[in-house]
Amino acid sequence: MEIHLPRLPLMEIFSYLDAYSLLQVAQVNKNWNELASSDVLWRKLCQKRWFYCNMVTQQLLGKETWKEFFIYRTWQEHAKSRAKPEDFIYKEIPAEYGIQAYACYISEHGLTRNGQGRSVICMATSMNRISTWDIHEGVLTWVSPEQPASIKLLTTLPEMYIAVTVDMESTIKLWDCHNSEALATNSLISPCQSLKAVITKDGPIVLIGDTLGNLNIFRIPDLYHITRLKVFPYGISELYCSPQKKWIFLNRKHPHILPKVFYMSSLLRTSEFSAPVSTDLKFSLCQRAFWTPRREDRITLMSIHGPKKIKKFITFDMELEKIGNKITVKEHFFASFSLQNYEERPEWYGVSDKDVIVCSTRFSLLLFDINGHCLQAFQYCPEQILRLWVDPLHVIVSCNDGFLDVYAWEERSQQLNKCYRLQYSKHLPSSG
Repeated sequence: MEIHLPRLPLMEIFSYLDAYSLLQVAQVNKNWNELASSDVLWRKLCQKRWFYCNMVTQQLLGKETWKEFFIYRTWQEHAKSRAKPEDFIYKEIPAEYGIQAYACYISEHGLTRNGQGRSVICMATSMNRISTWDIHEGVLTWVSPEQPASIKLLTTLPEMYIAVTVDMESTIKLWDCHNSEALATNSLISPCQSLKAVITKDGPIVLIGDTLGNLNIFRIPDLYHITRLKVFPYGISELYCSPQKKWIFLNRKHPHILPKVFYMSSLLRTSEFSAPVSTDLKFSLCQRAFWTPRREDRITLMSIHGPKKIKKFITFDMELEKIGNKITVKEHFFASFSLQNYEERPEWYGVSDKDVIVCSTRFSLLLFDINGHCLQAFQYCPEQILRLWVDPLHVIVSCNDGFLDVYAWEERSQQLNKCYRLQYSKHLPSSG
């Protein structure tokens, strides 16, 4: 005998389910299928998994329902994990185009079920030019005129198919990578040290940290100079935005300078804030920082301390506090640990959305929970790890013998699965 529960209590119950559970209950009967397919439920899941869904509709994303979008986007995400080495294409850029100093994706490089996905990278070369390349075809698709000065830094905004460069003469240029001339140009008063282009709730912007310790913000697409803010007495060496661009982390690797976190809106909405809202993170000698994926307010920092160069990790949660009419930022210590029992020092690291810290030494890949308990280890000796890349879905390790190892985060645990190994054509030089 079927029991028919009222619609509202059922929707309340369903709102606590994950995507897998919603798909399961949808098979109970027609009524449950209708409720479990509700756009209200699936949009909530999409917004939790992909922050950009807060700013768009599923129609703009090319799907009629949020359920369709969730299933399709999840298929895209796991395509790399399901792949085999023979599914990949290896291409080399011809040497006559110059030494590639920088390379960034300028397309959104998404996979499609019909195989029509297109991946395009933008590169700056030793020949004072930037160019774009279709990775699948291995062909040059656009090249800029030769610039009067060497390009120092390059960043891209794939959502808008835009590239931003800063040259050795401190000239900033914005390119659409179709026309021969830059769309906009501006100048810095001091050399650029860090560069990032992002889309915020207030629109797309360029963030530049200069050698005098100023944070410069320019508007896209006209490169109007929104603000110049003195942050440190010396240059800004690192600049990282949180996943949804609510926060911006700034750092100068110096024993007497603490890293800062700014509330992004206070930098852009100058009419609403009398002064920028920020806080210092009590953690000196910070080497690197990593915002936790899909958790807007959590950041993990890494430092080196003492004559034995012991690596330490510390995690903070950021919070806005309102006292009267004043808004302040408060950092809350969450967890920390030191790696004192490891002979090798971690060089690269990242964090998963389950608060797992993955780091690489020369000869091993190590996973720790937020309190320092070792969860997993992969040994590489006699190979040497050159670099580590971490995102919400995958961990990619490059080795000196020309191999790339691709790992995938497990959905329901704090561990990695090794998917496959890809090989370069050439042997890479070892580090150190």
